[in-house]
Amino acid sequence: MPNESEYRTRKLRIDRLLQAAGWTIIPYTRGMDPTALGRHAVEEWPTANGPADYALVVNGNLLGVVEAKKVDVGAQNVLQQAKRYAQGAPDTIGAWNGYRIPFLYSTNGELIYYLDARNPQNLSRQIFAFHTPDALEHFLHDNKEAGLHWLQRTPIDNPFLRPYQQEAIQAVEAGIRNGQRQMLLAMATGTGKTFTTVNLVYRMLSSGCAKRIPVSGRPEIPGRPGGDGFCLLRYAAEDQVQRRVRDVFAALPAGGF
Repeated sequence: MPNESEYRTRKLRIDRLLQAAGWTIIPYTRGMDPTALGRHAVEEWPTANGPADYALVVNGNLLGVVEAKKVDVGAQNVLQQAKRYAQGAPDTIGAWNGYRIPFLYSTNGELIYYLDARNPQNLSRQIFAFHTPDALEHFLHDNKEAGLHWLQRTPIDNPFLRPYQQEAIQAVEAGIRNGQRQMLLAMATGTGKTFTTVNLVYRMLSSGCAKRIPVSGRPEIPGRPGGDGFCLLRYAAEDQVQRRVRDVFAALPAGGF
């Protein structure tokens, strides 16, 4: 709607997006005690650089800030305002690269952009829904650097992996260390894509770089024991795969699949 006001965009679109992610929306009131808040998006939160449209508070901690614009304004360009709010927020849980709030968002009710202010690369990206309160709390305590360090110092030691399979895993891990979020691993038929990917999944989970990995695989193939291998691992969870990957694949002959 070209003539939709920012207020209508917030009430008709952005509030619903936040509520769908598990946030309870409340207005800011003078003297509000953030420690009494659990999973709240607080409207018009005061900062030294003006009131933030929404402040995201989880278990008493101010973890996020949202800059809202009307639907016909580009969402990505206004993330700069969320940065100013984060720089001017008082009494928060820490400081990262000049920002006092770690997770920043901008939205026009249709598109959402997100920035982790703790990352010195200061790169924003589009996301398709607001993060939940639980997700923000997880992000806050997630030690990605330790996981990346594990990948770098831990050799790929499965003796059944062929050299090109090891190189493929190393290339993906290098991309993750460089901040890439989208990668395509292309391998010819019969070269062991499943075996390579399972070993990569194992390393992601073991390092702590991933907690859960969604897997899309073919249905089981008649006459082939176990089908595609990943049929056993439809949704790879940390507490399952680390035990089962070695059990399922460690006895394979040289060359894997």
